[in-house]
Parts: sequence; C-alpha cells; structure tokens
Amino acid sequence: MEALHPKDIVFFRELLTQQLNELLSMAERTVNTLVQSGEWAAADPLDQAVMENERNYTLRIRDRESHLIKKITAALAKIEDGSFGICESCGDEIALARLKARPVTSYCIRCKTQMEAFEKVAGF
Repeated sequence: MEALHPKDIVFFRELLTQQLNELLSMAERTVNTLVQSGEWAAADPLDQAVMENERNYTLRIRDRESHLIKKITAALAKIEDGSFGICESCGDEIALARLKARPVTSYCIRCKTQMEAFEKVAGF
C-alpha cells in the first residue's frame, strides 16, 4: 500500500479542522440556548415536559458529538506526529478510501472487522 502524499495530509488536516470548528460552534450555540431557555420556566407542566424532552435530546446529541470531537482531536494530533493513517493494531497503512470515508479511524478495515466480529461473539 502506498503512503499518504503530502497533499492528502493537507486535505485531511483541513477537513478535520473544519469539522472540529463546526462541532465546537454547535456546542457553543447549544450552551447559549440552554442557558437562555433555563432563564424562564414554562408555567404549563406540559410545556415544561416538552422543553425537558427537547433539552435531553439535544444533550444526547451533543454528548455523541463530544466523543467525535475527541476523535478528531486525536486524528489531528496523529497528523502532527506523523502517525495518521497507520493502524493502531497491526501497524499497516490504512487505505486512503477508508480514511476518506472515516477520517477519524484508527484501524485498517481488516483489524476493525476482526474487532467487530470479536465484540459480536463476546456480546459487547
């Protein structure tokens, strides 16, 4: 397999940085919205329940996004230290097509498939 070209590294650095900035911006807007919505309490119990449900849904989404932020940050660190695109399990290069599909991946498709098969058998 062929090593990533410098233009590929630039592409992934820009892509990941853009994704990170978008996620951080959305997180900031969510915090501001939650602070503002907390400033007034709906008098109607049904309105309160709807607001609480929407707030919980938003927080679950942001929690998932916070995990993605950590993965993006780790991928950017790998770009900086030169280990981006290298499988953490076997040490082989991760295919460019896989990186384009999932730039935050840490495993080649072979290792990830094996991990998922093990998790399925083990009941994770």
